[in-house]
Amino acid sequence: MKQKRNGKWFLVIIILIALGLLSWLIAGIVSLFVGTDAAVLSGNVAMIPIKGVIANGGSDFFGRDAVSSDDIAESIEKAGGNSEIRAIIFEIDSPGGSPVASEEIVRAIKNVNKTTVAWIRETGASGAYWVASATDYIVASSLSITGSVGVISSYIEFAGLIERYNMSYQRLVAGDYKDIGDPFKRMNADEKKVFQDKINRIHEYFISDVAKNRKLSKENAKEISTAMFYLGSEAKELGLVDEIGSKDEVVEFLKKRLNTTEIEIVEYKKEKTLWDVLANVMGQSSFHLGEGIGNAILNTRARSGIEITT
Repeated sequence: MKQKRNGKWFLVIIILIALGLLSWLIAGIVSLFVGTDAAVLSGNVAMIPIKGVIANGGSDFFGRDAVSSDDIAESIEKAGGNSEIRAIIFEIDSPGGSPVASEEIVRAIKNVNKTTVAWIRETGASGAYWVASATDYIVASSLSITGSVGVISSYIEFAGLIERYNMSYQRLVAGDYKDIGDPFKRMNADEKKVFQDKINRIHEYFISDVAKNRKLSKENAKEISTAMFYLGSEAKELGLVDEIGSKDEVVEFLKKRLNTTEIEIVEYKKEKTLWDVLANVMGQSSFHLGEGIGNAILNTRARSGIEITT
């Protein structure tokens, strides 16, 4: 009986190794066709996609959509340094994300000496709208989700669960606020006020910069400060976007702005390395069986502390 079990485990290990080798082989083959440097491709307009949650890092191990502010800033710098590129289009489909990461992209856009256009497709909300507001012109689909200029912070508190099952939380800290937001203890009124004050400060900065970027009236700035989301058509009425349309309208705007009849778009994005491709393939194939458990762990870890997002 024991021999049979050992035989089954041996077979499972062999299968996992085979899957790993297959993934490596596929990654190697795919890597031959990726990683082309956009700077060597012909074109006079750069397209930089901003798709997924805006973060300081890229997608997680299991391939959930995320975009790295470092990668976007690098692409902007490359496009800015290419004399052939006369304008940059930001193709946006993002719900926002980290305030710091969003601001890093905003600063990179403001620092580039090129005509910039934001093209909002499905979603350009919160931090992603902040990014769009830093460009010279915004085109959005009439049914897109825009705005939602607000800040949110939340977490699950386990204190009640601990009390129910007669467990205890031992607090050993130097500094009254060192463990503020720890999910294993109840947040008191003073701690809530501290967090709310910080969130309000971030929100004020957020609103102020968006209003400045878009030259909004006080009335419209007050309107968007509620963090309401708007359809593209509503956003146009509030001055949040310049034009309703799609890629065609973006191209027509650039033809007029650049005084040219020829717009050749080249996509700028981070080159994929062999490891990037391998990680993606492995994450979606040989480790697919562990995705449910892994995601549950990652999601629990993410919810176990306070995270502030725009």
